[in-house]
Amino acid sequence: MTLSALTILVLSLVAAVVLAVGLWAYGTANRLDRLHVRSDLSWQSLDSALARRAAVVRALAATLPAHDGKPLATLADTAERADRVDRERAENALSAALSGVDVERLRPQLVAELADAEARVLIARRFHNDAVRDTLALRTRRLVRWLHLGGTAPLPTYFEIAERTAPTTASTPDVTRTSARVVVLDTDDRVLLLRGADPAGASPPFWFTVGGAVEKGESLREAAVREIAEETGQVVAARDLAGPMWRRVAVFSWNGTLIRSEELFFALRTAGFEPSADGYTEVEKSAISDVRWCDAETMRAFAAAGETVYPRDLADCLDEAVAVADGTRTPEVRPVA
Repeated sequence: MTLSALTILVLSLVAAVVLAVGLWAYGTANRLDRLHVRSDLSWQSLDSALARRAAVVRALAATLPAHDGKPLATLADTAERADRVDRERAENALSAALSGVDVERLRPQLVAELADAEARVLIARRFHNDAVRDTLALRTRRLVRWLHLGGTAPLPTYFEIAERTAPTTASTPDVTRTSARVVVLDTDDRVLLLRGADPAGASPPFWFTVGGAVEKGESLREAAVREIAEETGQVVAARDLAGPMWRRVAVFSWNGTLIRSEELFFALRTAGFEPSADGYTEVEKSAISDVRWCDAETMRAFAAAGETVYPRDLADCLDEAVAVADGTRTPEVRPVA
């Protein structure tokens, strides 16, 4: 028995439709998987930011009289230990208590630390809720639900925490700036870090990546290239930079000035070289005491010794930076601490 031309045409059309639906379902399932990973990672970042805020609040509480400090420290402990279901309520209780703290009674460095911690919570919460929104938008589509393309993964949930209507600091930051920073990697996946300290002596030494403020008329990439030349002596092309891949919001005191900085991070792969300090400004000459190529374990050792590495989760994010620098991962700007 032979098939008629019409039958063959119908079977071909059915096969094409089945194939198209199968490809769509496969692509949608993969996209859903990526969205779930994104929402999971964004929650981890938010959890880390909330934990950082709790740590700062405990340090702040230790400087207050016992009748003020002890309840605040208790709220911080409760918020940090709360499970996911009770976390919103506990964190909002802590936020309400912080609103009653008179920042005029605090040391400027503690005020800056608290403002920095709250800024991180704010941006991490927004990134998380954006990730949840995008996941739910796809997951709740009718065909996605009918075909069970989301599998058995639980639906992600929003995290709502009250944002301050008044700033944490007694006054607004003296300077608000955008900075371009670069994770410079050698062939052994080590990061070039600079060791610095506040010229005003307000904080212990810390380690940070190459980079600095974007000057008027510059693009992010142009600023990054200039900072690499000034802080290392190396001349690179803007096209060699991968990213930006990370975003960090920080509020800190530097040389007597309270600064709010939005930092965007690029990745750069290069051969190892000996950094030059010839391009340092006078302030940098007095503030920067060391430059080293560092692996993840070295960064963790610095942190354990009391010398913070910025961003704080650089050691844990090193593999991501390596993949972005090598072009094996497409950079998507996400928050880091």
